Amino acid sequence: MLGALPTHGRYDHSSIVARPAWQWPGGQRLAVYVGMNLEHFAFGQGAGAQLVAGSAQPDVLNHSWRDYGNRVGVWRCLELFDALRLPVGALVNTAMYDHCPDVVQAFARRGDELIAHGHTNAQRQGELPEAQEHALIAHCRARMLAEHGAAPQGWLSPWISESAATPELLARAGFGYTLNWCHDDQPTWLRTQAGPLCAVPYPQEVNDIPMLIGRQMNAADFAQLIVDQFDEMLEQARRTAQPLVMGIALHPYVVGQPYRLRHLRGALRHVVTKAGGCAREDVWITTPGPIARAYAQAVPA
Repeated sequence: MLGALPTHGRYDHSSIVARPAWQWPGGQRLAVYVGMNLEHFAFGQGAGAQLVAGSAQPDVLNHSWRDYGNRVGVWRCLELFDALRLPVGALVNTAMYDHCPDVVQAFARRGDELIAHGHTNAQRQGELPEAQEHALIAHCRARMLAEHGAAPQGWLSPWISESAATPELLARAGFGYTLNWCHDDQPTWLRTQAGPLCAVPYPQEVNDIPMLIGRQMNAADFAQLIVDQFDEMLEQARRTAQPLVMGIALHPYVVGQPYRLRHLRGALRHVVTKAGGCAREDVWITTPGPIARAYAQAVPA
């Protein structure tokens, strides 16, 4: 006899059209954030995005392509963010503090939100034994607290890789929200044995790695994807009066390549310009932390 399938038990099904009404602060309709991934990779071992199919280690081609992001690409992106006065959620591998601390400090000086992103994207968090995963989360929180005087409130796992215990470990460590779960256009509450954990939507499609590298989309089409996502979600939010979240996930070794950056500039300028021309209650350009806090106030766990 066939029956219900196994489930994670973290949240119940909820159709977006059947939820109680609520609003962002000031009555805004659409919250928009940029998530900039600041990542460092081990040389000669471990995982990593690939421009071309990897060769035997040391894989110099792919490693040096990724390192371009921290040496060149990220600085070009920062120039763009500064020109547009665009706040950013910086997703930080703590290995960056030892390899290229000036990159993280540049975002800290801008007042950007610093979000924990594991120690290195050369390692998938979900493959670790629970004790090692607990130690990883504790290390990242403590290192960022020591570097900046404030602990990060949000977490994105390297490769969005979770074990069955990850939400509990994050809640116990004091994290307020996770970006790992992308199942909605609004924040939701996850159930954990350590109490509720807010899930802020992090994009899997408005994301340069799966689209530009995985699906081999060209830079012009990815820029148009950002524009189309923004315009359509703004229309949906206005029409339905539902507060929505749009994230844009970027990696400096991908969009920091000059020919891609040129197209990204046009897309982000469209978002910022249109947001500036909208009625005050329409668009909220922010970072994930304020989104999580506003949701907790509007829809308590």
